[in-house]
Amino acid sequence: MNRVVEMERKVTRIGNSLGLTLTEALKQIGAEQGDLVSIEVSPATGEIKIRKSTKVSLPEGISADFMDTLSEVMEQYDKTLHGLKDR
Repeated sequence: MNRVVEMERKVTRIGNSLGLTLTEALKQIGAEQGDLVSIEVSPATGEIKIRKSTKVSLPEGISADFMDTLSEVMEQYDKTLHGLKDR
């Protein structure tokens, strides 16, 4: 079953920050305490997408620093890379 579950939550103050409780939503995606999630924000549409991150182990010889640098380059040249894939 692949249905969308809609929920409403009230934005609340948590310390000096604003936050939401998402316990039921996180259960829906199988996220548990300590899991990493990916958050995608679209200011243009007002959408926030939260996905459970998949755990990936790096191949031997590939350092975390290399992956961080690669991610930065991909983010910096995102438009260019998307344009190249359509050629």
